[in-house]
Amino acid sequence: MKDTAAILQGVKELKDRSDYKKPVAFGLGLRKSREEVTMEVYYPKINYGVANKVSDVIRSTSGHQAQDNGYVTLTPSQLKAILICLAEKPLTEPLLSNIHCITQLSEPPTAQNSYHSLDVICYFLYEKDSAVETPEEGYFKTQCMSQLLAKPHVLNCSGIFGKMNNVAWSNKGPILPQDLPSEKIKWSLQGEELVVSHVDKFPYMVNFHVPEGVRIVMGSKVRLGAHLSPGTTVMPAGFVNFNAGTLGKAMIEGRVSAGVVIGDKTDIGGGASIMGTLSGGNKHVISIGEQCLLGANAGTGISLGDGCTVAAGVYVTAASKIALYDKNKHPINLEGQRVQEGENVVKGESLSGQTFLLIYQDSESGRLVARPNTRVIELNESLHS
Repeated sequence: MKDTAAILQGVKELKDRSDYKKPVAFGLGLRKSREEVTMEVYYPKINYGVANKVSDVIRSTSGHQAQDNGYVTLTPSQLKAILICLAEKPLTEPLLSNIHCITQLSEPPTAQNSYHSLDVICYFLYEKDSAVETPEEGYFKTQCMSQLLAKPHVLNCSGIFGKMNNVAWSNKGPILPQDLPSEKIKWSLQGEELVVSHVDKFPYMVNFHVPEGVRIVMGSKVRLGAHLSPGTTVMPAGFVNFNAGTLGKAMIEGRVSAGVVIGDKTDIGGGASIMGTLSGGNKHVISIGEQCLLGANAGTGISLGDGCTVAAGVYVTAASKIALYDKNKHPINLEGQRVQEGENVVKGESLSGQTFLLIYQDSESGRLVARPNTRVIELNESLHS
């Protein structure tokens, strides 16, 4: 085990290197694995753009020399050496929270006959735009988003599905699906029940992190990697995928697909859906602006600017034919100029991102209509305080 003097000398040599660079973020994690298959990594403490002195001490102690995204495994003796070294520095934040986390992670595991192997790692992120290469990186990036350290699309999550392992998530921890029968027998013989909540590559966010000031009525409806800002409420019928979420107060009663970002004071009504990018060939990343409303069972495959309303039951796609009218119900073109009826019909994609639109289906003609939205919604503040 290196002593403090050796660690500090290693820090000096590290920083003197011509190729030295600070990580964008780094985090200490508790990894669960089975036969070298990583099933879960919990990062209780992620430092995003801060605590570079801590990262230097960890790199020096572990001998981690890489300058690319990756991780290092830390032994109990290395963790203790890191604690001793950090204790000699001025004890202010974020140093204190890192010391607290390392202290907890340095405690020896007490579980007997555990299905999992437990070890402590430190993940270093140097390049935000690199695709995911390991499960450790996948868990790191998703937890950066769920801990509100990075907004959706800030970190490149390409390739994450190919790197994360499919796991049976249970009350006894993650289990490889092929091991479920034997684990069921083992726990039954001990008089305990093995209960599996789901089988997926992603766990529920609430089992890893709950952002301050949010309500999630059903934890199964929010995947790890969702970004939920304070004031967000996710109701039982709501769903939020990874690399998606809210940027302010919002009511989620519909589906927020992967990649979708919801603005402040927006309401996604019951049964409403927003087209994502994981399947179906859609490449357009959709955003919903502030103070928008997707009515019950409505949906959109185009982005909405601020102050837009899509009426209940209306689904707008890029190919939808929509008739444009001004506030006095005169037909207009995209430039707002009056035209003849029939010359005011445009495709939905041409309205993507426009603000203060009311889109509804005319009850007489059955056509989709768009005109200025003069009554933007207001959330019930008592539900989002």
